[in-house]
Amino acid sequence: MGLAERNYGPRHEQRDGGASQLTPVVKWLIITNLAVFFGDILLCNGQLGEWGCFTIDSALGHGRVWEFLTFQFLHASVLHVVFNMLVLFFFGPWAERWWGPRRFLAFYLLCGCAGAAFFTLLAWLGILQPPPGAPPLSYMPLVGASAGIYGILVGVAVIAPGLRVALYFPPVEMSIRQLAMIMLAIAAGSVILGLGGNAGGEAGHLGGAILGFVLMRQPRWLAWAGGRGAAVEILRPKFFGVRAEAKLRPRTEIDLSSQDEVDRILDKITLSGFQSLTDTERAILQQVANSHPR
Repeated sequence: MGLAERNYGPRHEQRDGGASQLTPVVKWLIITNLAVFFGDILLCNGQLGEWGCFTIDSALGHGRVWEFLTFQFLHASVLHVVFNMLVLFFFGPWAERWWGPRRFLAFYLLCGCAGAAFFTLLAWLGILQPPPGAPPLSYMPLVGASAGIYGILVGVAVIAPGLRVALYFPPVEMSIRQLAMIMLAIAAGSVILGLGGNAGGEAGHLGGAILGFVLMRQPRWLAWAGGRGAAVEILRPKFFGVRAEAKLRPRTEIDLSSQDEVDRILDKITLSGFQSLTDTERAILQQVANSHPR
């Protein structure tokens, strides 16, 4: 299945930079995933998969907690890794430009961890059952970047729900919100009905998607990932929408990291509403309001 950006925003904005233009973190995630996959085949004879895959027994029973991260860079087949990297290529830059590089990396990896955690939870609750003849779920290996990918997919559906997506197979076009809902419905159906033989993987997809949605609604939860001043580093590309011009352009003697910073906060209100602002951003706007002559 192929994915492509289609018919979103003014034409000149698309030429200035589309979602498929690689951003730094997305580029290195793709390189790392491909290098690990082919390096494991050519140099390690599959040993990396055995060392880094996630299982409930090894990660929680034997303290190999690094498996919550390492399994995200391992894949079961060429098709598996190629599909995941294609989706990351097309949609990852949208999320990275909105979050900023460091927060995006934290967002992606945490969604991946959430996939393993949700798989574990459903297994413990007895909602998931192993396929006939398969080992118990505690020993079933989990690999793949799909949980983080689903987090990105849901994230883009939140920030740009009208983005048009053209699928090469089947050859249909829909919005990113519709695509996300279809893929989540398939994942949920697989978990509930046990269809498709990959209920454990689909549980991981749902876990990544759930955390991705929560973090998009509560972006301040990732303030720690941006270091000092992180509370004002959420970015978005200009083609997410046309900025509404503010009626007031107040000036102040206080250094507010330039007028562009105030404009960025106004843009964020336009995009996500006043409730999305961090305490630091609210303080900046309050300083501007207090300094404006009445």
